[in-house]
Amino acid sequence: MSGPRDLALRGLYLGTASWTDPTLVESGRFYPSKDMTAEERLRFYAERFPLVEVDSTYYAPPSERLAGLWVTRTPADFVFDVKAFRLLTQHPTPPSSLWKDLRDEVPTELVTKRHLYVRDLPSELVDEAFARFASALTPLRSAGKLGVILFQLPPYLYPTRASFRYLAEVATRLEGFTVAVEFRNGRWLDEEHRDVTFEFLAEHRLVYVAVDEPQGFRSSVPPVVEVTNRGIAVVRFHGRNAETWEAKGISAAERFRYEYRPEELAEWVPRIRRLREDADRVHLVFNNCYADYGVRAALLFAELLAST
Repeated sequence: MSGPRDLALRGLYLGTASWTDPTLVESGRFYPSKDMTAEERLRFYAERFPLVEVDSTYYAPPSERLAGLWVTRTPADFVFDVKAFRLLTQHPTPPSSLWKDLRDEVPTELVTKRHLYVRDLPSELVDEAFARFASALTPLRSAGKLGVILFQLPPYLYPTRASFRYLAEVATRLEGFTVAVEFRNGRWLDEEHRDVTFEFLAEHRLVYVAVDEPQGFRSSVPPVVEVTNRGIAVVRFHGRNAETWEAKGISAAERFRYEYRPEELAEWVPRIRRLREDADRVHLVFNNCYADYGVRAALLFAELLAST
């Protein structure tokens, strides 16, 4: 039976959206001990999966030192997908999460607010934020372990000239990196915008992120697959928990608490086959991160893919 690491030899990289989620550690159903160190957990995870998505970098910028530790604690062929810092993805950002010296340069009338938005900052500060985020990933990039930088856009960002212009600026600011874009507003893929969206992403070599998620919400994106960068394709599995999808005041683990059934994952096998035909590699990330749900779904999907 082929496992996730075997499938990587076929260009299919499976993993989860976190290896440190507290509910995963506390479940006691994946790691041998709840008392393992951060280093021991990452080494254990990387022996079983070829890919992980780093979620913490959305909440606070990474450091080059930490990225260096990730390099030394994983096999040579291991890959990290890294979520972009929330300021860069146009999400509301607490001033306290910025680099301290950069925070000191934010205009007083902005830094005293509860949240900052990238649109309100001087362009030179935005340039510096992008540059620092990219620089911190140097160890991963130099070791060949950096997959994509994931830009998960907020639900209120829909296809306008300003939105397309900002994504073009992202591509320019992060030239040389592989940037993947996940939409959280269905209008990007409606009949009016779908072709334009895919053409734009392909023109700027941005990776379209396909998703499996609850349907029927403004933030829902249909399970459509498309390759916009022949080097890589990405699919993220969020589960299908409609009750919690747009719920307020709950943790990420609760929001994505969902156990996939074999028949639900089987729907994706022909779609993944199509992606692999057009892309050199496909990243398959399970974000149903409650307890060991993501781990078990990834292992189950590996079995399904290996048998076809």
